[in-house]
Amino acid sequence: MWTVPNVVTIFRVILIPVFVAVYFLDWTWANELSAFIFCIAAITDWFDGYLARKLQQVSAFGAFLDPVADKLIVAAALLMVTHMYASPWVAVPAIVILMREIYVSALREWMSQQGQSEAVKVNLIGKAKTMTQMLAIIGLLSGLDTFLGFPIYWVVLGKILLSFAAILSVWSMLVYSSAAWKTLRSLK
Repeated sequence: MWTVPNVVTIFRVILIPVFVAVYFLDWTWANELSAFIFCIAAITDWFDGYLARKLQQVSAFGAFLDPVADKLIVAAALLMVTHMYASPWVAVPAIVILMREIYVSALREWMSQQGQSEAVKVNLIGKAKTMTQMLAIIGLLSGLDTFLGFPIYWVVLGKILLSFAAILSVWSMLVYSSAAWKTLRSLK
């Protein structure tokens, strides 16, 4: 259980209450710091999988914990940005992404019980969705439209990327559903 990749994943889970607490602090740089902490967590999402393969420490526990850690931190962040902006342009894509996460997690669990987990393994669309939503969340959490007096439009870009992530979420959900359709149809 205490492999290097699993420790990195557990670290990501520990970062969840840290970045949420920092977000709600009454500091001038609280939003930017919480976005930075979330960014570190997003990097560990890629890094733990890389380490597991590189160090040949792929484990059943890691395969279980990694997507759970990802869903937990993304759900917490989406709730925070929905609270921060109180806008349908943020809330609707956030809800679509959360619905997809729950649906695909349940689908993968069910397909695994049917011995068909390979049919719904992570694909390129799912990876693109994850990268897009992570960048959107970082931009939205930061709340930055300027940096050192220069316009950077992180918030506008974050809203656009969040909408794009929602589109990729629906697309990937349809791809996973299509891959599972034959197994789903055989239900009695």
